[in-house]
Amino acid sequence: MKLSLAIPALSLSLSMALSLPATAGGLPDLAGREVVVVTENTYPPLQFLDAGGKAVGWEYDAISEIASRLNLVVKYENTSWDAMIPAIAAGQYDLAMNGITIRDDRREQVDFSSPYMLSEMLMVVRGDESRFADAEAFRSDDRLLLAAQPGTTPFYVALDALLDGNPDNQRIVKFETFGAGLAALQAGDVDLALSDSTAARGHVGASEGALKIIGSPLGAEEFGFIFPKGSDLVAPVDAALAAMAEDGTLEALNRKWFYEATRAE
Repeated sequence: MKLSLAIPALSLSLSMALSLPATAGGLPDLAGREVVVVTENTYPPLQFLDAGGKAVGWEYDAISEIASRLNLVVKYENTSWDAMIPAIAAGQYDLAMNGITIRDDRREQVDFSSPYMLSEMLMVVRGDESRFADAEAFRSDDRLLLAAQPGTTPFYVALDALLDGNPDNQRIVKFETFGAGLAALQAGDVDLALSDSTAARGHVGASEGALKIIGSPLGAEEFGFIFPKGSDLVAPVDAALAAMAEDGTLEALNRKWFYEATRAE
């Protein structure tokens, strides 16, 4: 996974944030302020419920780190995706985390943080794959099968970029976890798996030639946290994200949730 921070906007946010009292790390000190964060818990590995029903994921770890650096107290709430942006726009919550793609039409309703992630979808195949080398060749051969985890970004990218948009397409073999789909790929039960770039490169690098990446990325999305318009939290959160990018914390979270977690499945 590549990480992209919007530098011009971030510079402005930093100058605003640093006018506040500072923590020991030089970031704004928000003096134990309570922040209500809303999510849906349906987007692994960003936020989801684990086998024991505990809410976990990349965004939970990131918000916990931001709260620690800014001296915030976080309270979590849940709502549906359809209700989330209107609820933030109405000021019902302070911040939403849900793998929210940064888009200009959404900026009309809410404020975004700096991008905390640039997610690219890559095609992973067996190391000896020679029947196809790109998305077009995969689409044109009805015999080829694709592993996917329903409800995830790779699943919907697969529908849009590789198939006919039908979630019941018989060329999709559905698995509960990405790890199970990857095992099926290695066993020869399916022919292709899609993965975020961090996980894809990690698994390919560890496979000793058993896996490889083909073709070009199938689209990319920048993710950001959202806030009510005019929120005074945007600048401090941007400052914390900039510090986390600089000291390697964001990349460590990427590796934990997009590579190590799937290796452990």
